[in-house]
Amino acid sequence: MKTALFYFSGTGNSLVLARKLSAKLNGAEIISIAEAINKNIVVDVECVGIIFPVYMFGLPLIVLRFLKKLNPLKNKYIFAIADFGGAAGDPLGQMNQELKPLGLKLNAGFFVRMPDNYIPLFEAVKEDRQQKMFKKAEKRLEEIAPIILNRQEAKIEKTFFLLTAILSIIHKICSPQIPVMDKHFWVDEKCNGCELCQKVCPVFNIRIVDHKPVWLHHCEQCLACLHWCPTQAIQFFGKSTLKHKRYHHPETHITDFLSK
Repeated sequence: MKTALFYFSGTGNSLVLARKLSAKLNGAEIISIAEAINKNIVVDVECVGIIFPVYMFGLPLIVLRFLKKLNPLKNKYIFAIADFGGAAGDPLGQMNQELKPLGLKLNAGFFVRMPDNYIPLFEAVKEDRQQKMFKKAEKRLEEIAPIILNRQEAKIEKTFFLLTAILSIIHKICSPQIPVMDKHFWVDEKCNGCELCQKVCPVFNIRIVDHKPVWLHHCEQCLACLHWCPTQAIQFFGKSTLKHKRYHHPETHITDFLSK
């Protein structure tokens, strides 16, 4: 019973979840949404999983665009895993609503807590706590895998209903601003013009001008450029990130994110 796992990831959490779940699903195929979205997607499998981070209490915009390409998935088992660091909102319910006009539905939807990468607001999670979170995530995948293997219908997970309603409203109002939030990126004197930020951007939102990055206002807010910058020269929202340690999942490497 073939399974395809589509993932979106800027700093590795969703990618690692996809890899670990694949091993528990007898070697499911792992496919980057950022690479697949601009191609003709042919899904010749019985089961499809979508693994993504929660952005602004909802779905990343690239995942929303990707869902609209899923018409060939009728009569297939579809599940999703949303990884989050703070408040989750209702991204799984949102996904289910987006699938309905396509004649599709989520057969199961799960939350997995992972380290938050949004260092413009928070300090990066300390490494000892990261390890504890990774162990809990591994245990969570062990619970999820049998449900997927047996193609079981499972409750689509959500947070407390009142909090879900509030966060869903925030997402609906604020998410349209995500593409232009890149106006808050800037580079300090540590920038050496290596162009790595351009190469890791999953949506080709960075152009190099005079050896410095320029953002093009169709950003996903994945923060890959900020976290993978080898000199930590990329900053965001004034000086808020200057002293904050960068984050990427320790089981990933920069080569996992280079644009193809």
